Amino acid sequence: MSLIRTKGQTTLEVVILIGFVVAALIAMGAYMKRGVQGRLRSSTDQIGEQYSAGHTTSTYTTTVDMEQVENMTSGGRVTTEIVQNEQRKTGSETISDLGSED
Repeated sequence: MSLIRTKGQTTLEVVILIGFVVAALIAMGAYMKRGVQGRLRSSTDQIGEQYSAGHTTSTYTTTVDMEQVENMTSGGRVTTEIVQNEQRKTGSETISDLGSED
């Protein structure tokens, strides 16, 4: 009978020990999460402000040069062939001060 009690006592001790380890890991999780978030924030602060479309002004001109040849046969069938297709985009883009909110 004492052997059965010893097995039960050992099992209970192991379960309690595992419970303490799990509780410690859960408690550490919050501190680990804060540490990772702090490191991420300091890294992003070093990079600078985030891009915002509201602070960007752009002026672009797109020029398209295309040469197209259409052929019509006696049956009324039309075939179209694009011989040359060229696009050019020129312009500028400026970013206003990111520190001021509109």
